[in-house]
Amino acid sequence: MGKLRITYNAPVVLTFTIAAVAVFLLCQLAPSLQPWFAAWPHLIDARSYVGLVTHILGHASWEHLIGNFMLILLIGPILEERHGSRPLLLMILLTAVVTGLANLALSQHALVGASGVAFMMILLASMANMRGGEIPLTFLAIALIYLGGEVVHSFRSDGISHLAHLVGGAAGAAFGFLAAKPRQARLANPAKLKLPAA
Repeated sequence: MGKLRITYNAPVVLTFTIAAVAVFLLCQLAPSLQPWFAAWPHLIDARSYVGLVTHILGHASWEHLIGNFMLILLIGPILEERHGSRPLLLMILLTAVVTGLANLALSQHALVGASGVAFMMILLASMANMRGGEIPLTFLAIALIYLGGEVVHSFRSDGISHLAHLVGGAAGAAFGFLAAKPRQARLANPAKLKLPAA
């Protein structure tokens, strides 16, 4: 049996996790940096614009960070292997921007945390085996359980941004449908195998 070695198997997910932990520790040491890692309900200064993306790195507590990244570290590497590092990075950044803009338009509170990204990954993963003309029952079950629960909980005042969860989930569903189209096209028109001449 050969030697086992540790590999940096999911560079986007691992770098995202390390960055979030570093930001959390940095903000504990220098609380004045926290506003740079929040999506604000108003666009006033540079922090407001930067925060539309960087809010996914900021977290209110260690428990908040662990809750989000347990899911991201569980699902993210599978998605990164399936879709590729660059596409997953783009999905994460787009989810951050859309979630930040939704918070800007519909909320009166600052938003921190990667829960929108976690919900995006949950919905995206539930569509992994989607085929032409079919909607996986697992996707419908996840959408009903997770997003339905968020709609119900959105009427509570619990300090959790259920809006971010809903927007992240919707982004994951959209990415899943978009990713399924090229896959369906490849299945419909498989490339002809070229055999080497004898």
